[in-house]
Amino acid sequence: MKSGDALPSRRRRWCRPRTETDRENVKIARNSKAEAKHQNGRQDNKNDTKNKENGVGSLHHEVKIIDPSELLRPEPKFAQKPISHFRDYSVDENDPIKERVRKTYEDMHTNQTVQFVRDKMDQWCKFNHFKATMREALEKLNELVDESDPDVNIPNIVHAFQTAERIRKDYPNDDWFHLTGLIHDAGKILAMYDEPQWSVVGDTFVVGCDWSKNIVYRDESFKNNPDANNPKYNTKYGMYEAKCGLDNLLMSWGHDEYLYRVLVHNNTKLPAEALAMIRFHSFYPWHSSGDYSHLLTEEDEKTKQWVLKFNQYDLYTKSHDVPDIENLWPYYESLIDKYIPGKLEW
Repeated sequence: MKSGDALPSRRRRWCRPRTETDRENVKIARNSKAEAKHQNGRQDNKNDTKNKENGVGSLHHEVKIIDPSELLRPEPKFAQKPISHFRDYSVDENDPIKERVRKTYEDMHTNQTVQFVRDKMDQWCKFNHFKATMREALEKLNELVDESDPDVNIPNIVHAFQTAERIRKDYPNDDWFHLTGLIHDAGKILAMYDEPQWSVVGDTFVVGCDWSKNIVYRDESFKNNPDANNPKYNTKYGMYEAKCGLDNLLMSWGHDEYLYRVLVHNNTKLPAEALAMIRFHSFYPWHSSGDYSHLLTEEDEKTKQWVLKFNQYDLYTKSHDVPDIENLWPYYESLIDKYIPGKLEW
């Protein structure tokens, strides 16, 4: 797809929810979308024309992606699941979900080289692909359906509001934290522009040095990565110096890094803590396994505590409720106007 083109239509496959709670949540999500479509229907043609002019494309097309990290999400199906059971990356060829996740990581770990990341930065960090407000970008996520759970088909934007509202409940005075929860996955808009899933979603890692032992599928998935045979990149320090710091590491390409750079480019007023949460929330080998300490500074440890604080809301807080998105929009749009207003360059 060329930048600015309208998105191709994809047919959604709605699967039967397994539990009564799942059925109710999917019903609520469907009704919410139907009501919004009814209320806004008369504006569709006008909005589509405006979107095309901005290079955004229609908001009524769908892209199905598998985010391996979505398996940790606290949807009702997993409400009674122990936290220790969430990150199950065992190989089971007879399990279609595990096989899709394994293949996503295999492709990611084969193709995410230093050169690939630099090429993607060159491609996307010109910020000349389209213009859209943060709300418009988030509403695109209403058509971004995670396929990693075949029984519950809930748009990504529902998770965005769930995360934001959980944070808001515990930190009512930190409005920047609320907004961070809402927008943290907005970089997945990359999937709307023909980016393969392995360069949009999943756990991130450092490129340009030996890969952490705690990267999922580490033992097998990197064997065809060209950097494995490059002496500049295949040692403990690789292309880095000791204690160079988190900000000087080149991360694998995905929605985290992209959104971080979009926000910086558009002069966001969000604090540094928010930017760190967005940029590193998928960097599990670091924030959950403690790897790469030889490259990091004491200041990076403070950053880690903010990322961990955010991740408990992103992943583990249990919720049976689908937020009333239409009624919540005025509050969150006021935060968008405060911290990242107007048309943004993506």
